[in-house]
Amino acid sequence: MSQLLERLKEEVLILDGAMGTELQNKGLEVGNCPEKLNLTHPDVLQEIHTSYVEAGSDIIQTNTFGANSIKLAKYGLSEELEEINTTAVKLAQEAATENTLISASIGPTGKLFEPMGVLSFEEAYQVFAQQAEVLAAAGADLINIETMIDLQEAKAALIAVKENTSLPVICNLTYESGQRTVTGTDPASAITVLEAAGADIIGANCGLGPAELAEIINIMGQQTASFLAVQPNAGLPVLDENNQTIFPMEAEEMASYGAEFVTAGANIIGGCCGSNPDYIRLLKAELKDLKPTSRPKARITKLASRNQQLNLKQEKPLIIGDKIDSTKPTDLATELKNNKTKLLGQATTAQDQAGADIISCNLSSLTEPEQIKKIINTVQMRTRLPLALKLDKPELLEVALQSIVGKPLVQLVHPDQKEILSLANKYGAAILIPTVTTEKEIREEKILTAVQNNLEHLTDFGLPQEEVIIELPAIKDSNEQLLLTIKEEFNILTALKTNNKTELINTNPDLLILDPTEKK
Repeated sequence: MSQLLERLKEEVLILDGAMGTELQNKGLEVGNCPEKLNLTHPDVLQEIHTSYVEAGSDIIQTNTFGANSIKLAKYGLSEELEEINTTAVKLAQEAATENTLISASIGPTGKLFEPMGVLSFEEAYQVFAQQAEVLAAAGADLINIETMIDLQEAKAALIAVKENTSLPVICNLTYESGQRTVTGTDPASAITVLEAAGADIIGANCGLGPAELAEIINIMGQQTASFLAVQPNAGLPVLDENNQTIFPMEAEEMASYGAEFVTAGANIIGGCCGSNPDYIRLLKAELKDLKPTSRPKARITKLASRNQQLNLKQEKPLIIGDKIDSTKPTDLATELKNNKTKLLGQATTAQDQAGADIISCNLSSLTEPEQIKKIINTVQMRTRLPLALKLDKPELLEVALQSIVGKPLVQLVHPDQKEILSLANKYGAAILIPTVTTEKEIREEKILTAVQNNLEHLTDFGLPQEEVIIELPAIKDSNEQLLLTIKEEFNILTALKTNNKTELINTNPDLLILDPTEKK
């Protein structure tokens, strides 16, 4: 385990404050590339880094927020990407003490993702992977993905960093006053998605001042035992008499929120726009004797869309809407194969309004990536519900998982589909697996053995037990004890596929797979 993650078990660490506003205070002209200063004014960068180290920062950040290929291209600096990022790490290292950690900052591309924009998940992945590889090779101790307003872009950056470096990763979204990002993601959904995708530390930065971010960190602390980070602005921005944007909160007031952040669950506390070394110095004193707040891990299965989290453990069974199926002889399936979406949109809305909790898309008979993208995007435009997905072709499943904004449920045909499992693991999906048995009649000992074997296989593969849901053969009232035994013995969720809800009154599975729009 990295030095950072080991320290976070026992310490609350202090990140540094703003870089952008500090550069502006030292004469950076608006419109120029801040990252270019790593090459043209290294003395300015060293001065800022040193001031934060002397103020008490345990972690200092590189001046690389916009040093990705897309943003650098706007300034004609694409060819200098490696030099700019490498030099930035070196300048931070030169200002660091023996115990100072170097955090490499990665910000957004500035482009919108498909279908709202033109940037694809794969293109964003490549952009972030390129920058992350350079920063890791230069000697950064961790990566801080920050100021992300789009959950999908944050996820692309996170997966790129995790796959192309061995560094621990902070992943921060930026929230507005309604406790959602510009694109609609709330803290609970963000935690569900980013934790499943492998973030070591999850947090919030920029956008809001300390009072507002304390509330958001408190929500996050109730959702997860993962380490949390926070970087507030120095209050909400206002215009001064010269029509210039300023951040009015004084360092003393900012630092006074330090203990509140720790109580809420923050393990790393720093500052964003308008914060400065005075704030860090006072924050250091505020946190001197404080230890991290303990938050025990709970084994809870959750899914999420872009803007809605779903806890799968409920008092009554949840419904997986099973109407969108390209393999059935229906008008909807014909439309899907012909790359049309009118009936698809209607089916999605109908299931949502009829009470489905999850919308399932069985796209196994389709063959074209653009078909998959179009279907997923259409469904997501018509519902806020999380998605379930059945797709046996790994290359198409990856297209679908890159298009789904959130944490979906991937339905397997057989528990030994290794490529499918790898993709689900990579993109942070939960798994629904069938209980495979050749018995014509259900025999309790055979089912229990099959469930145990499936679970052992999946956990050995690397999937946490709470990410596994078992789909059982149809269970009649006489087999109710079997379902109860599975839940008690294995502590996993169960799902049943049925055409008749009245059969299941006494069995109480966690999920029902059916078309909720049909009368039973």
